[in-house]
Amino acid sequence: MRLPRRCSTGHYLAFSTQRNSAVFSPQDIASGSTMNVPLKPLFESRLHGLPPLTRGKVRDIYRVDDKHLLIVATDRISAFDVVLPDPIPGKGVLLTALSNFWFDKLKHVVANHLTGIDPVTVLADPRDHEIVAGRAVVVDYLKPLPIEAVVRGYLIGSGWKDYCLTGRVSGVRLPPGLELAEQLRDPIFTPSTKAAPGKHDENITMAETRDLIGAELAEQVEQVSLRLYAEATEYARERGIIIADTKFEFGLTEDGELRLIDELLTPDSSRFWAADSYRPGSSPQSFDKQYVRDYLETLDWDKTPPGPHLPAVVIERTREKYLEALQRLTGTTLQDA
Repeated sequence: MRLPRRCSTGHYLAFSTQRNSAVFSPQDIASGSTMNVPLKPLFESRLHGLPPLTRGKVRDIYRVDDKHLLIVATDRISAFDVVLPDPIPGKGVLLTALSNFWFDKLKHVVANHLTGIDPVTVLADPRDHEIVAGRAVVVDYLKPLPIEAVVRGYLIGSGWKDYCLTGRVSGVRLPPGLELAEQLRDPIFTPSTKAAPGKHDENITMAETRDLIGAELAEQVEQVSLRLYAEATEYARERGIIIADTKFEFGLTEDGELRLIDELLTPDSSRFWAADSYRPGSSPQSFDKQYVRDYLETLDWDKTPPGPHLPAVVIERTREKYLEALQRLTGTTLQDA
């Protein structure tokens, strides 16, 4: 098979610590002129008043009662499905604010897991109130689907790698000769598995998705995901951000109704690019954790646990990129959220 242009050139972005590789310079970071964010990171929450149910890559989940969960977004960051040892200060607060924004904005497309219950009201121990401030939500206890609903509007990441090898992404054949980061004619639905901790998610075909969750539900998830992506990308583009791709997660109520769960359209679950500097053929300037991935690609690391430590400059610039995404998309600062 003839490789698409530039597929054989190896890693597509050389990591740089030069000033033009970041949204903000180190001087900007030190000045404190950007958004107010907690400086003391929360790597793991330990609540006194609720029993822990499970801990994900970023979120700690507690059981409130038979129908509700408390989800706490920590400052952990993962890459290549491995949780790294160094948190990004304030990241969980930012993710919660941005997810809640999108959940509200897109609730006309599909209902979500949010209950509107103030987390403080389910925590009897006052010591827990400060821990969850700004980073927790009370949600309905739903049955999660065993897939991640990925929508791609541009060719990047694992989709680019699959395309270079096969000309397809999750079984979807694409035209020959596409470049890195090129916009697709139409967004495509490319689901993946939900891997166990420490394992890597794998792209799967629509046929495999039907086998996992049933044909009718698979079609519903695809249509809802594509509509969510379409509305979100239109909104974001008007604010200078391209949503190259994103991951949705869904659950079912006891009556079998579909609900959005987990997080929504954040820098953790999406690729956000600066629209004004976007050019096909190169990895665009981003407002997400691609900066962390690019740094890790420069290391002699096999992408299995334990993850390597991050330098202070990578932590600081990643934090600023996340803050920039929040400010552009919501028009609010973290202090206001």
